[in-house]
Amino acid sequence: MQSWREVAVPTLKYSESIPLLSLTNSMTGLKQSLGLKDTYRMYVCGITPYDATHLGHAATYLTFDLVQRYLRAQGSTVNYVQNITDIDDPLLERAQRDGIDWRDLATSQIDLFRSDMVALRVIPPEHYIGAVEAIPLVVKAIENLAAKGTTYLIDKDLYFSNSVESGFGALSHLDRQTMESIFAERGGDPTLLGKRDSLDCLVWMSQREGEPGWESTLGKGRPGWHIECTAIAYEYLSPLSTDPELIDIQGGGSDLIFPHHEMCRSQARVLTGKELATNYVHAGMLGLDGEKMSKSKGNLVFVSTLIAQGVNPMVIRYALMKNHYREDRMWTNEILETAQGEFLEIVTICAQENVAPTEPAISKIIAALANDLDTPLALQIIMDWVSQSQEGATGGDVNAMRNAMDSLMGLVF
Repeated sequence: MQSWREVAVPTLKYSESIPLLSLTNSMTGLKQSLGLKDTYRMYVCGITPYDATHLGHAATYLTFDLVQRYLRAQGSTVNYVQNITDIDDPLLERAQRDGIDWRDLATSQIDLFRSDMVALRVIPPEHYIGAVEAIPLVVKAIENLAAKGTTYLIDKDLYFSNSVESGFGALSHLDRQTMESIFAERGGDPTLLGKRDSLDCLVWMSQREGEPGWESTLGKGRPGWHIECTAIAYEYLSPLSTDPELIDIQGGGSDLIFPHHEMCRSQARVLTGKELATNYVHAGMLGLDGEKMSKSKGNLVFVSTLIAQGVNPMVIRYALMKNHYREDRMWTNEILETAQGEFLEIVTICAQENVAPTEPAISKIIAALANDLDTPLALQIIMDWVSQSQEGATGGDVNAMRNAMDSLMGLVF
């Protein structure tokens, strides 16, 4: 599937060496350095295209855009893969509700998502892969699981035995009762008769009447959710046999830790004998009016709606960076208004020739981002520099600051 168009990212002009990036690993709860590599492998779970792109989505993809920008700034390359779950129950249900073909709905929402990512200046993934086009990879992965004796049939549907993986649960650290409850809330079926274990997950669904299906050695049907990402990550990130883990970063929103990433991890460990990722990195949830922002609640704020109302996409990006990426937080009009005011101040200063010293500010911005993407601190450093410039301090290079804000934070003024 075609990704969105490339974003121009300037080379960071900075005289000192750049510290290595540290991120919080959801498995350990600790900040850990990514180390120095020529190429990093990063997989981030994409949208199910029945509604695009709300601010929760935007906050997540902005987080991993910041990761990619920082790693590029240190001179490395990033093999970034993102999927699109372009066949799934919610998509089919929404299409039926609205009386349109599910493929047309998916296409329209994917197009809207692409345009939102371009507006927010999010660097596109190197590989942007739909579940439908990945069906041969999914079938191959399921066949390999079956060869290891870890799949079984319930009627004509095929399930994977998570219970065979001794490390299951080590990512989410949840007790069984909590896992079963969350699994049921997020598309699982823990009470289904015939399951060997309540937490076993569907990997291949046989075709239902009136629903699409694809011919395969598994029968006519479609992929389960979790195996889709496992298969795509393994194929397109090309892990080396010498690496102790398959990829460097598995990313997404914190609501994916369980069941999705826990089950992807379980499948990968059975398929390869290796941990799926060195770092499991998750962005916090966004809420509105005291509740989590979600499609099921219908309390979504869409990027495209804000842009249509005349909000500068860079202000949206700025506002989303006002909080730390791992924080659950609420979106309010006050946050947007504050961001608009601060953004205007930066624009005004960036139009001047005489500004406060920039090298110390850039150094502090880099240090903040290196420490688990501390964007609130980075933005405060920028505003401190703005205040110094407003008070008449000179000796800085405004172009150097503009370049740094663009290269590292994706902000253009």
